[in-house]
Amino acid sequence: MRRRFSKGVIAIIAIVTVLAVAITVGLFSLLGKVTPLVDLGEGCKITTPEGSLDLDIEQAKVAAVIAAVAARRKLPERAVVIAYATGIQESKLENLRGGDRDSVGVFQQRPSQGWGRPEQLIDPVYASGKFFAALVKVKGYRKLPLHEAAQAVQRSADGTAYAQHEDDGKILAAAFTGRVPKAVHCWFPAPSGKTPLPDARGAERRLTRALGPGETFEAPSRRRGWLVAGWSIAHAKTFGLTRIRYDGQAWVSAKSHDGWKTDPGSSVKKVELS
Repeated sequence: MRRRFSKGVIAIIAIVTVLAVAITVGLFSLLGKVTPLVDLGEGCKITTPEGSLDLDIEQAKVAAVIAAVAARRKLPERAVVIAYATGIQESKLENLRGGDRDSVGVFQQRPSQGWGRPEQLIDPVYASGKFFAALVKVKGYRKLPLHEAAQAVQRSADGTAYAQHEDDGKILAAAFTGRVPKAVHCWFPAPSGKTPLPDARGAERRLTRALGPGETFEAPSRRRGWLVAGWSIAHAKTFGLTRIRYDGQAWVSAKSHDGWKTDPGSSVKKVELS
């Protein structure tokens, strides 16, 4: 049996359909213009021509320290790649309070083997310095296969394991040494309750420990500037930084998911924190 509708009913159905489509289109358009009010958590993404990696903020802080210590020692990028591959294998770039036997820290260095006291080795600045001091004593380490150079420092049970992390080490080194601009992007939600004031002076003191004394946030080269900017964004949550500006770019904590955005007023001579 076929049901027949009057012209009036058909007209009403048509009007309702048109209104429903219009409302749907309007909602999608509005949602596209509004920042989602959702907690997207926190983390960091490292993006370079070599590839990309996801890190948590603590891992990014360790990675930034390693690059800064290498810069202080004026070491080549290859040394940083070796350090990252070693740290990934030993601790996943985490500053561990313990490990196998008496191993501690990012490189799982052992006090019983003369690396230092436990409280020293859980300081990434100290641990990185000890690692690089040993690495530069390895003859021809720049040209050795990565796992051989790393094993000469670490003397682990299976030195070949370091080789599997070489590609990731290259991605991290390209970003945190500053060779690739805007490569480090971190985000985190706004703190609950009263927002603390940004501690730019505290950030400067912390960076100086790794990078050495001097004009810490000055940028004598774009590579040095982006190293400092990468360190700063990795430590932004720790020091409550709300804005980082450098080289025509700015990162803003309130819109940290957006990453680096164009900021024509920012200087190429200095990384500015606020």
